[in-house]
Amino acid sequence: MSSFHYQNNTLFAENVSLAKIATDHGTPCYVYSRAAITQQWHAFDEGFARLPHLICYAVKANSNLAVLNILARLGSGFDIVSGGELARVIAAGGDPQKIVFSGVGKKTSEIIAALEAGIFCFNVESAAELTRINEIASQQKKCAPIAIRVNPDVDAQTHPYISTGLKENKFGVAMSEALELFQLAHHEKYLNVIGIACHIGSQITSLAPFLAATECVLELRDQLEKLDISISHLDLGGGLGVRYAQETPPKPAEYAAAIAERFKQLNIKLLLEPGRAIVAKAGVLLAKVEYLKNSPHKDFAILDTGMNDLIRPAMYQAHHDILPVQRGTVGVHQHYDIVGPICETGDFIAKNRDLILTSGDILAIMDTGAYGFTMSSNYNTRARAVEIMVDGEQVHIIRDREHVQDLWKHEHVLP
Repeated sequence: MSSFHYQNNTLFAENVSLAKIATDHGTPCYVYSRAAITQQWHAFDEGFARLPHLICYAVKANSNLAVLNILARLGSGFDIVSGGELARVIAAGGDPQKIVFSGVGKKTSEIIAALEAGIFCFNVESAAELTRINEIASQQKKCAPIAIRVNPDVDAQTHPYISTGLKENKFGVAMSEALELFQLAHHEKYLNVIGIACHIGSQITSLAPFLAATECVLELRDQLEKLDISISHLDLGGGLGVRYAQETPPKPAEYAAAIAERFKQLNIKLLLEPGRAIVAKAGVLLAKVEYLKNSPHKDFAILDTGMNDLIRPAMYQAHHDILPVQRGTVGVHQHYDIVGPICETGDFIAKNRDLILTSGDILAIMDTGAYGFTMSSNYNTRARAVEIMVDGEQVHIIRDREHVQDLWKHEHVLP
């Protein structure tokens, strides 16, 4: 049974009615399922069970401390892209020795913090970054474990904003530059070259791009071995997609089987960085219909949540299914544009959805566990949503709803 399912026409998260959560905690409200998060993490971990591996959850997908703590208890590693995410993982009980630090713009202070924490590896994304890490490591008299992230120029066939493996993208170094950088790093006293990293994008729905990138990385590894540069791990990144609408992405087990087949004869550790594929379908965003607005050209359902809470539709033209928390209610049957209260024409959650609605209805915006709250903002001076974790029959507040007064506590008027 899915973690989100109907019982007697009421939508439930595990064993808890979402209608009751909306009544008790108000809307907008993010609700996550602990069981769904756990199940998806195990799907990856068990898929690669026959190989030395480490699943490093991509923190940017959902960085709530409770989510990170659940994964840390499972033994997960973490893929981070900022000093803030490093601090979050440690605060949540994550093991620094299972952290990989990706990202193109690592600040000096962030590199120092990661060295002091004793992270597993820096994924280096440019020659300039390699120089900076070497300088800092030399000053700190600490050896920095590094992998160089290569850009294999593989088309992930995904939205251009979340494609990261093409030559015009800002991520990684070109394959033509990689050998020289590896050789430079190999001869530095305070750099320990341990891996090759690669990540080609997000929401990838076929195996072909992953396999093409894997071949590029393996070819580079063979070239490095000939230069007596021994690589102990390959980081293949994340990016496995989920089904938001009509997509048919591979399941984690299928993805693992295809990748593992290529590695079964190699004595090397594999790192994977799934994020969306672990948490996207583990979350919903609850919202209330404030108004139904009809015009000769368009019918609108205006919600109490908008692009400040969920920017994916406006930013990526992303699709999210929308379900009534209570089915079978009386209402007006129309094709609605589902929009928010933000003063932007681009503020929409969905367009042309066939729904039966009345003012006051609670809707569940599905599959919002990834890149929902983490990308939310206070635009229009709107307080961000409460976050809830459901664990069987238990309901836990894992982030309090913000108060409007909190939003300007760091601001100051002139004397």
